[in-house]
Amino acid sequence: MPTMVTMQMSLVKSCNVSDCAYFKQGNQCHAMAITVGGPHPYCDTFFRSSGKGGAEQTGAVGACKVDNCKYNIKLECSAEGIDVGAHEDHADCKTFSPR
Repeated sequence: MPTMVTMQMSLVKSCNVSDCAYFKQGNQCHAMAITVGGPHPYCDTFFRSSGKGGAEQTGAVGACKVDNCKYNIKLECSAEGIDVGAHEDHADCKTFSPR
């Protein structure tokens, strides 16, 4: 039987993208889980909305599709936590580090 490895979801430590629907005061993300896209480290969960949404919890990384990030282990983020920031007209994972 294969050995199961338990990983904790990486928390979104900070997000400075204030026009995101999941942004809350204090640079906090309140999406239950974000997806970081690939091949560029976009925050795929980012979208603009006149209303704010999300749970009353700190957001976490549910999936990472950036193959060349050193924190990507089997499509899961292994970073202790990530920072999300604005990049042109979208949000990026600023913790991204190439292998």
